[in-house]
Amino acid sequence: MRRIAKFEKVSPEQFKEGFRDCFGEKAAQRADEIYEQIKLPKRATKGSAGYDFFSPVEFTLSPGETIKLPTGIRVKMEPDWVLHLYPRSSLGFKYRLQLNNTVGIIDSDYYDSDNEGHIFMKITNDSNEGKTATISAGVGFMQGIFLEYGITEDDDTEEVRNGGLGSTTK
Repeated sequence: MRRIAKFEKVSPEQFKEGFRDCFGEKAAQRADEIYEQIKLPKRATKGSAGYDFFSPVEFTLSPGETIKLPTGIRVKMEPDWVLHLYPRSSLGFKYRLQLNNTVGIIDSDYYDSDNEGHIFMKITNDSNEGKTATISAGVGFMQGIFLEYGITEDDDTEEVRNGGLGSTTK
């Protein structure tokens, strides 16, 4: 196996800013305490393809509800690699939890963005069986898989990213 990436925490200041954006000013008072408990993504077994991302906070989603989460995580990876993000298989199967953008795509140049490459996730309980999902802080809720990619022979893109969601088209 090639070792092509390294997970890191964003700075405490960046996490607090992201936490405030997701949960408001009052909740941001707990950001420092929550930041200290953030666990870096890791594989559960030697044969696992996916790196489990752990929720920084406990949350409950009733059917139809959505939450936006700052993970506190960034990833530095080699060029020509991308990180794909998916809900944990068991959560999709049991509760039909789905990422709002279907598959999260983290490009290698996102790491150097103004927001430090802070990975956020927006997840919805799309249950049609009336099931409510509760995810405890520190429990895996999403998984990431690294994939290598190629480009076309005539690709001449020279643009540089600066920002998060949708920043490559601005």
